[in-house]
Amino acid sequence: MAESQKKTIRVTQVGSPIGRKPGQRETLIGLGLNKMHRTRELEDTPAVRGMIRKVAHLVKVDETPGQGG
Repeated sequence: MAESQKKTIRVTQVGSPIGRKPGQRETLIGLGLNKMHRTRELEDTPAVRGMIRKVAHLVKVDETPGQGG
């Protein structure tokens, strides 16, 4: 049951990758974001957290309440 109740986080792109380093643009694509104000709900894993940290200035993160624990 714990497997099906994985914690998720909501990530919204708020900054443009124009003029940024290619790695930052690729990280946004890896997160499933490629246009402004797109939102994705992603599993809260160390890998996803690392990607978010790399482009923290371009995204807004909301913890999804009530999901797993």
